[in-house]
Amino acid sequence: MPTVDVPHDGDGVRATWLGHSTVLLEMGGLRILTDPLLRRRVGALRRRRDLPVPPHVPEVDVVLLSHLHHDHADLPSLRRLGHVPVVTDPVNTPWLARQGLGTAEAVIDEWLAVGAGVEVLLVRADHDARPMPHRPNGATGMLLRGGGVVVWFAGDTSLHADMRLLPQLAGAPVDLALLPIGGWGPRLSPGHMGPVEAAEAAGRADAHHVLAIHYGTLHPAGWPTGRLDWTTVPGRRFLEVLPARSQATPHVVPVGGAVTVRPRASAPR
Repeated sequence: MPTVDVPHDGDGVRATWLGHSTVLLEMGGLRILTDPLLRRRVGALRRRRDLPVPPHVPEVDVVLLSHLHHDHADLPSLRRLGHVPVVTDPVNTPWLARQGLGTAEAVIDEWLAVGAGVEVLLVRADHDARPMPHRPNGATGMLLRGGGVVVWFAGDTSLHADMRLLPQLAGAPVDLALLPIGGWGPRLSPGHMGPVEAAEAAGRADAHHVLAIHYGTLHPAGWPTGRLDWTTVPGRRFLEVLPARSQATPHVVPVGGAVTVRPRASAPR
């Protein structure tokens, strides 16, 4: 597995996929981690045995939490990171504070500066299936601006019309979209995107690059290890269906793989 503690040098963004919905973003001089899941198991889910668990995640500056389902907001993983500011839907913030975690007070429809070089905007995510009685159920996607690029972290969501508004909200095209293309079972529940929906989302947002996430990592405990083909099919399928729906460059990388996207001449700085 490639190391994840090599610093990114210069403008643009380096995105390293650590499995499921966990991505290390290096942009604007910051290290930003999405939906940290840094253990081999969480609840009834297990990480594929052939996939490494990150042995070392470098000190991060900010955490982005799309929602509080256990495969996205894993408390042991979050506590492993120390007292790091966590950006999430405001509905979730008081609960996180009660868990002793750092919070950043995001406000709907306002950009939040998370460092000298990066700001975050909460954007729509439709993910209200399987509500939890014991945790808040706020769900959000996020736009990030910094290092001369725009990144869209979709979180868990179904397709919706507002994806077309993302370049307008960012004030520039989406350079890199982190899009879920599957899940932790052979069938998706409502509020998720498969390969076809993710390809359509890339087209609606007019993204220039797409990193496929949220697939190929987890499976239910007890699932036969010889019957895990369904975990990798979404990656191949995404490559097949994307060209008909989007001009984006796809990046379907192995766990631990990274992609670097540099600014375009017209990108904001």
